[in-house]
Amino acid sequence: MTIEQFKQMTLTEKLNVIRYDAEWLGSYDRNGEHNGPKTPGDIFSLHDFWVFLSEDETMVIPSRRNPLQVEEE
Repeated sequence: MTIEQFKQMTLTEKLNVIRYDAEWLGSYDRNGEHNGPKTPGDIFSLHDFWVFLSEDETMVIPSRRNPLQVEEE
């Protein structure tokens, strides 16, 4: 599955894929837009991309970069 295919799924389909096919990597607080409050949730690894899932399971955000990876200078 590609990130593009994942984006085309319904919320229910995405939750099922995360539940059965993704690997949980840990908790993560996602930065809000325009310095808003952070959204608590979890990060999952799925195929060749990562997915943020909010605690209330209403926000599912795929990403091509691992937000847990610390960039070295």
